[in-house]
Amino acid sequence: MTSLIPLCNSGDLTDGSDAVPFGVVYHGRPCRAFAIRFQGQVHAYLNRCMHVPMEMDMLPNRFFDHSGQWLICATHGATYRPETGACAGGPCRGGLIAIDLTELDGRVHWHTDGNLQPIEF
Repeated sequence: MTSLIPLCNSGDLTDGSDAVPFGVVYHGRPCRAFAIRFQGQVHAYLNRCMHVPMEMDMLPNRFFDHSGQWLICATHGATYRPETGACAGGPCRGGLIAIDLTELDGRVHWHTDGNLQPIEF
């Protein structure tokens, strides 16, 4: 069963800018994830490069390259399409793992599923 988990206000995400981080449990393991806005649409992914599974941001919440058009792994240089998470260049082995979002009434929410759950504190 899917649940909607409040993440942030819609205004917290601007095109090609800083991401909003959040924690998830993915296949039973705690992971960091991030939400971005690109061309007016919100997207979210696990913070895990597909070349070598390590976090992508060198600076906190910075995933876009200098142009604001690509998501980039600061360690490996792998680039990903912000709207799909698909590999766009560099050393990647597949695309980023997407997390479904819904933008509703000025808020962004993420969706749980069988493999993706909120972190319980």
